[in-house]
Amino acid sequence: MRVIPCGRHLLITWEHGDPLRMALAAQRLVKTCWAEWNLGDSGIQPSLGFRDVLGLEETTPLPSLFDLATLVTRDSVSALYQLLYDVILRKHTAECELLLHTGTGTGADRVIRMVAEPEQVAPGALVWAVRAVLIDVTSQWHRRAATEHAEREARQQRRRAETVAEVADVLREAVLPHFQGELTSSGLEAAVVYRPDATEAGVGGDWYKARRLPDDRLLVAVGDARGHGLEAATLMAKLRYALAGLAYTEQPVEQLTQWLNEVACDDGVESTATSIIARYHPERALLRWTCAGHPCPVLLRRGRATQLPAPPGGPGPALGVLPHIDYTAAETPLVPGDIVLLYSDGLVERRDSDPDQDTARLLEAVEVVCAEGAPAPGHDALQAFTQRVVHLLDGPHRSDDATLLTLRRITARHST
Repeated sequence: MRVIPCGRHLLITWEHGDPLRMALAAQRLVKTCWAEWNLGDSGIQPSLGFRDVLGLEETTPLPSLFDLATLVTRDSVSALYQLLYDVILRKHTAECELLLHTGTGTGADRVIRMVAEPEQVAPGALVWAVRAVLIDVTSQWHRRAATEHAEREARQQRRRAETVAEVADVLREAVLPHFQGELTSSGLEAAVVYRPDATEAGVGGDWYKARRLPDDRLLVAVGDARGHGLEAATLMAKLRYALAGLAYTEQPVEQLTQWLNEVACDDGVESTATSIIARYHPERALLRWTCAGHPCPVLLRRGRATQLPAPPGGPGPALGVLPHIDYTAAETPLVPGDIVLLYSDGLVERRDSDPDQDTARLLEAVEVVCAEGAPAPGHDALQAFTQRVVHLLDGPHRSDDATLLTLRRITARHST
């Protein structure tokens, strides 16, 4: 109902309330309201949805501009005062976000975006009223906050992964060997290819070793420490260095494996690893090796690839599982041109696949590469052969780091 002065009379008009209810419903739907505050008498003319947007009870008195400061959180007071300063004194349109606490708690119950403009009789005159639109943006604010939090977490995770990868790379470069010709005097050539697991920032527990010992024999080993990350890289380094020291005792590989198992057991229940530990005897052209829960080596001879049978009694348990375990060794005589492949399960293992199929896939890849052209003499040719085998087996399906160490007998050695 409206009453308008008309000379000495009053013009009275009225209409059904449906448009008012529709206006109120529309304001609730879009969570928007508007109001005009008179600076002279502190009066307020709000829209129908004013209390609903601000979360006020119907009996709550309508707040003045400065009463709004009691509704907002402490962090929002300065934003509200800056808006009033810009509108009333600088006579500009301004906006801000206000966090309101309408309950008894200290947190924000809702977030309101306020856009206000000055009301003036004429340009340059004093501001006599402030007109504002208020929008409830609580849901958008929470979504934005959640998105920003997720982005911060992602950045932190990325920086953490980059740091871990950098540290692991330095650690790996420090402990893994780079060999070319140091084994040739004992009748072997060696080549290696390592592929990190991209899903774990390039950090894994694969390790390998091939070096000449003072007794003119060669120590060869491949292992896979449990897990990923710096813990796996640290365990890998620990086992590798322990084996290097134990090898100087000149004890057989069975004893070396047993001692290395004790080292892993003493390190804790999570310090488990698989490994192949071997010693090459050049005077007999014999490779003696033990298996601690690791895939058995593959022998390539005259173009045919076969997996070597496990040591007598079968493969022993992984390192660090049970103390006081006796390991047995297998003996593999090598003839000139033989290539032995020692690898980690990440090279062939596929999710939900059968181990026998994994092994068959490796044997097929080795024979395919050999059929393309048997590796010529020299380290570079053996390295190219190793890389080609890994290339055939590698792909996006791989879920672990992968290592392939190849050994080739190049000369016949005889005992004196």
